Amino acid sequence: MRIKAEQLSAQLSRKTSPVYLVSGDETLIVEESCDLIRAHLKNNGFDEREVLHVEAGFKWEYLLECANALSLFADKRLIEIRLGTQKINKAASKILQEYIKYAPAENTLLLIANKLDGAAKKSAWYKDIDQQGCIVEIWPIETQQLPMWLKNRAAAQNLQLTPDAIAILCDRIEGNLLAAKQELDKLQLLQGSSPLSAEDIVGAVSDSSRYDVFALMDAIIFGQSERSLKILQVLRQEAIEPTIILWAISREIRLLHDLKTGLDQGQSYESLCSKLRVWGKKKQSLKQAAMRQDYDQLEAMLRQCASVDQIIKGMKIGDHWLHITDITLSLSGSHLKLG
Repeated sequence: MRIKAEQLSAQLSRKTSPVYLVSGDETLIVEESCDLIRAHLKNNGFDEREVLHVEAGFKWEYLLECANALSLFADKRLIEIRLGTQKINKAASKILQEYIKYAPAENTLLLIANKLDGAAKKSAWYKDIDQQGCIVEIWPIETQQLPMWLKNRAAAQNLQLTPDAIAILCDRIEGNLLAAKQELDKLQLLQGSSPLSAEDIVGAVSDSSRYDVFALMDAIIFGQSERSLKILQVLRQEAIEPTIILWAISREIRLLHDLKTGLDQGQSYESLCSKLRVWGKKKQSLKQAAMRQDYDQLEAMLRQCASVDQIIKGMKIGDHWLHITDITLSLSGSHLKLG
């Protein structure tokens, strides 16, 4: 069964599927959809969670071992596989199909992937999930859809915004939904009895001396390492959730990877920007940022982001702020490493 993200809550209230696939390039909606699934499973007795990251050297046979292993701590278990941009080859497909066919009732499988291409959607493993489980397809929010998305999102947070206020927010976030979330979270502090106007939002932005994640991404892409570190330090002092920062950095790395791939394949930069929804002043800076990184560097940073995610969630030992700082320096073009 294939559903949209906004249909997921209703689907979960009806049944728990043995396997879920969440795919798309909108990091915020993907992560929120996965959080919804995790919370539902937690409330239904799935107290153990196993997270597998698919990267070079990953052995898919471990999925079957994990599924058949007896747990000493919980009767029900969530097995979470993070594919990222990795493809499922023929051998992996057979293992995944075998799991789906004989999936233990006490397990639920959650697959998380970036946007899947046409070949993946025609594959046997994808069709099996479609028949036996639930596929949540995350589609990009197009430019013309963004005002309504912001209006609905604001309403869900009990925020009232005038049309002019929504227009200013659309211009400020430039299609970045993570930035949109951050702006709406800040605006909740201003909400009074009447709708927030364009003047309210402009005033809030101009009167604020705080840095935000949006400013951090600008500094990183412009190659301003020292400024990036200063903004990161302020965000940490202001107790901004490290998960939000990690989402934004991961999204930027994947965007640079896609831009670099397209340029190397001979695609025009303008068409790539249109396809990847890159607008305004960042277009030229993103091109320069993509050219100063190579594939190995970008993929190493994505692996490091996956490791940081595990540290933040208590699944791995380490200092997540140290690693985020390390990634920030690498992405902004500095060769300095912090260990």
